[in-house]
Amino acid sequence: MVAFGKKLKEVQIQEWQGYYINYKLMKKKVKQYARQIEIGDDNHHYVLKDFSRMLDKQIEKIVLFFLEQQGSLASRLFNLGEQYDALQQHVDGSNISEFQESYREVGRDLLRVLFFFEINAIGIRKILKKFDKRFGYRFTGYYVKTRANHPYSQLRQVFKHVGIGAVVGAITRNLADLQDHQGSYISIYDQPALPVQDPIIDSIKAAVDRLTNSTNFLQFLGKHALIIQEELPVPSEDDVADERYHFMSLLLNLANTFLYMVNTYIIVPTADDYSLSLGAAATVCGAVIGSMAVAQVFSSVYFSAWSNKSYMRPLIFSSVVLLVGNTLYALAYDLNSMYVLLIGRLFCGLGSARAVNRRYISDCVPLKMRMQASAGFVSASALGMACGPALACLLQTEFKIYNITFNDNTLPGWVMALAWLVYLLWLWISFRDPYDELKQNIASQEHKTVIETGVIENGITQPLLLSLGEKQQDDDEDEDEDEENDVSEEASEDIHKPVTSIVSAYRMLTPSVKVQLFIYFMLKYAMEILLAESSVITTYYFVWSTTNVAIFLACLGLTVLPVNIFVGSYIGNMFEERQVLLASEIMVCLGIVLSFHMVIDYSVPQYVCSALITFVFAEVLEGVNLSLLSRVMSSRLSRGTYNGGLLSTEAGTLARVIADATITLAGYWGMSTLLNVTLLPSLFICISSIVATCFTYNYLY
Repeated sequence: MVAFGKKLKEVQIQEWQGYYINYKLMKKKVKQYARQIEIGDDNHHYVLKDFSRMLDKQIEKIVLFFLEQQGSLASRLFNLGEQYDALQQHVDGSNISEFQESYREVGRDLLRVLFFFEINAIGIRKILKKFDKRFGYRFTGYYVKTRANHPYSQLRQVFKHVGIGAVVGAITRNLADLQDHQGSYISIYDQPALPVQDPIIDSIKAAVDRLTNSTNFLQFLGKHALIIQEELPVPSEDDVADERYHFMSLLLNLANTFLYMVNTYIIVPTADDYSLSLGAAATVCGAVIGSMAVAQVFSSVYFSAWSNKSYMRPLIFSSVVLLVGNTLYALAYDLNSMYVLLIGRLFCGLGSARAVNRRYISDCVPLKMRMQASAGFVSASALGMACGPALACLLQTEFKIYNITFNDNTLPGWVMALAWLVYLLWLWISFRDPYDELKQNIASQEHKTVIETGVIENGITQPLLLSLGEKQQDDDEDEDEDEENDVSEEASEDIHKPVTSIVSAYRMLTPSVKVQLFIYFMLKYAMEILLAESSVITTYYFVWSTTNVAIFLACLGLTVLPVNIFVGSYIGNMFEERQVLLASEIMVCLGIVLSFHMVIDYSVPQYVCSALITFVFAEVLEGVNLSLLSRVMSSRLSRGTYNGGLLSTEAGTLARVIADATITLAGYWGMSTLLNVTLLPSLFICISSIVATCFTYNYLY
């Protein structure tokens, strides 16, 4: 792997090299400041001012060059428009094709400009992170706060308002007019719902969205999966994952996600009744539900490590363990054993393959389809969450077969055991493991190389261009040494090699990343308290039946997709993500406050409204939180065992474990105080997250 500075140089458009951010100079300046401060020649105030001035000049150079290129594109579009108007009476099929290709050529040049701007935006983020690492995270907050909100902010030009709407609009409108020339001449303004059927428009829109952080439903939903992309984009269309992609395998991967979420929530409406039937307190349902999360804390790690070598084998293991776990869960009733019940749920948690599901999408789905696959992953989770309680609602019957009891408590276990058995057979027949294919391809390629070159020594094929490669490596090393003289720092920050331990991953977490993980912990804690104790609370206060609880939980689950559609399509384009983040935290806090049982009688409207506010805004919060987390987290956490997805999963799972333990422990104080006792920690954690967000607000840029 190469350092960011060298990689930046490799992807630069050669004729524009002088207009990119001078990352090499900025890094040298940071090191120089550090040395001068150590010997006492400079103070922090001078460093902030001087480095700000230098960065201002770099950003000004980038923005002015961008405006120059934008003007050139605008001039070409103007000339094309005049030529088209002059030939309006003599336009035929060949002329239309020529004009279409001319507009596409302008579009391709616009993509180059947008790529230039995106590379510079990444360079600015990287140098801000590097400065903060050297000087204790002081600079980014100061710089963003003083620059971003100024009416003449050039920093905002880089990250938000890039001023290319008119150019994009001109290309889009003219291509649409040329496309419809043989028809009714309807303008895009008259019929905006009609898409422009031209790939260049889609590419431009995607580039603009990446640069301005605007979003749509699929992108917003896909960010929930926290599949971190490489920081430097590649202008090529080639994608290695194309060779490893198999639609049926992706479908099986998503089916695993769906079934696991059904498995998680199908027992929630009946867990308290099941505990009572085995002689335990109703609040032991917290331990029953939470035991699955306890096991998931450990399973996430070994499944993530296992997915470095195979995808099919861990998915098979997951299905078998879940089959056994659900069978034990169902048999606990006839065995009259609380221990068997808990062991069954522990087995279910040990079968959690969500780490494998994420890794498969990240590694084996082509880049052009990855966002859709990520959205599918999140949608499968949301539908599973809604289908679990809904399915429990349908299993309200009781009968016996060979002294084995089938009722509303045991049927969830039997149904899920059958579902995992069917899935296991489907997996065995249809899944294609890309690791096996990769090994076969490598073996085939090595064999082909041996035959073609005939170069075999001691049974090992020797590379023919070794000396040339070594020479290039030596040149690169000399350049690196001349560029920075700081190998240890680059090894820890800029080299994009995966981290190898949880300790190394933790060391890479900046304060803003830690705050985002804490927010994720908070929202999962609040949601788990709400969902896991819902059957106990509603039975105690409102005497709800299992069916009522199941319908209530299913309705909550069904809000996930509509809420994400609304936020991704509208709210995400109207406000900055950090603004939505803070507002959502405040609303979650409000929902928790409204949930408390105070002096007046506790009513169904109060409970339902407060639960809806808490759940809906926690869902909104999850989307923007993971979106920001993917941007502020190091790209070294995008691959390998200890990736960003694993860290977020561990944070959320730990929150669920603690929340379920809180419910069980709170049961010792009696049912009358259960609600308030469990809500107090939620309120405290939520307020703490709001305070932490305010302290790191300027770093979420």
